[in-house]
Amino acid sequence: MARRLQTKCQVSLARTARLMGVSRQSIYQYENRCRQRREALQPVLEMVLEVRRSLPRLGTRKLYYLLKPRLQAAGIKLGRDGLFDCLRKHRLLIQPRRSYTKTTFSKHWMKKYPNLLQEMTITQPEQAFVSDITYVESDEGVHYLSLVTDACSRKIMGHELSWEMKASDVVKALRRAIKQRRGTAALIHHSDRGLQYCSQLYQTELAQHEIQASMTDGYDCYQNALAERMNGILKQEFLIYRCTTFNDLQILVDESIEAYNRLRPHLSLGMKTPEEVHKKTSCKMQLAS
Repeated sequence: MARRLQTKCQVSLARTARLMGVSRQSIYQYENRCRQRREALQPVLEMVLEVRRSLPRLGTRKLYYLLKPRLQAAGIKLGRDGLFDCLRKHRLLIQPRRSYTKTTFSKHWMKKYPNLLQEMTITQPEQAFVSDITYVESDEGVHYLSLVTDACSRKIMGHELSWEMKASDVVKALRRAIKQRRGTAALIHHSDRGLQYCSQLYQTELAQHEIQASMTDGYDCYQNALAERMNGILKQEFLIYRCTTFNDLQILVDESIEAYNRLRPHLSLGMKTPEEVHKKTSCKMQLAS
């Protein structure tokens, strides 16, 4: 403030201090404190940039949770609000993105299945999988990403990137998820009423592995909220770079899902990662339709 006033009025620092009703020494002391604070926070910025190499759009609350042990070990006194202020000053706060594009056509003649997750309490991993399809783009065009996510641990169990939304492509994500299963307990597969999930190919795959089909009971995609949430996290926090080719995008998707499963903490999971929770034997949550 004093330096800006000095530059604007083109007067000496002593006169500026008198105009502000403070001493020159207090101005020097303030500048020295600011310089020391900047130097003390420089390691924090380096830690932030290191984390964001793997989790480029991780929010500040989760970021603080990951950094807190390292801050304490380095003797840096910085609370969550202080981290917010630091990131805001350096323009490193993450701005939310909101977008939605419909990829589901559910007004078709094929058989639809009842919603088995309505009011159901999920108590352990691999009790229910939720699936959805979202679009992603490269310079070569629009592609489609099929995801199968565990409803308890939030771990992405299977995925498939394709040029089209064919059932033969979507079922590949399901097969990947089935290969990752650790047990053979009863399992429910929940999705929207899209053509791909209602197709004979997909339902045959579910039946072969004794997996019960469950679907939303309306045409609102947000009834499959958990799967939609996974789409949003991947697209808003990981798939933020436009790739030149389909192959480049495939690599980015694979790396992003690996980082999501193993590195990204979830507030709903007690700030644990999906991989950590999936290794546990139980968890408890309510799934609304």
